[in-house]
Amino acid sequence: MDQHENGAQWPQTMNPAGLATPGGHYSHVSIANGLVFVSGQLPIDATGRKLTDASFEAQAEQVLANLACALAGAGSDVTKLAQVRVYIVDIEHWARFNEIYARWAGDARPARAVVPVPALHFGLKIEIEAVAAI
Repeated sequence: MDQHENGAQWPQTMNPAGLATPGGHYSHVSIANGLVFVSGQLPIDATGRKLTDASFEAQAEQVLANLACALAGAGSDVTKLAQVRVYIVDIEHWARFNEIYARWAGDARPARAVVPVPALHFGLKIEIEAVAAI
């Protein structure tokens, strides 16, 4: 990674194998100064198939798998998460998401927000973004 004059590192971007090609002008992962920034992950599988008609649970499992893939591609993992932001289209899904997330995260307890939103792209029900250490 290149460095600024003040020693800060320029961001390195990547799209780890196992994730669909980004659908816009962004990278799945940006790494700078020992931190991994993961762009919002939607329930889209590695082939690009959107899980629009899948249950909330299936969509939640897919975004968490995408998050794990993005972290691994950057040399990080769930135990190094610092912050997670979750967008859900119905606050009624909060309790079920919390159960799925707790099982996925195990002993890791990063800072987290669950934000209800009116809609997400493609009619999907959940999106997750995160920050982790390398």
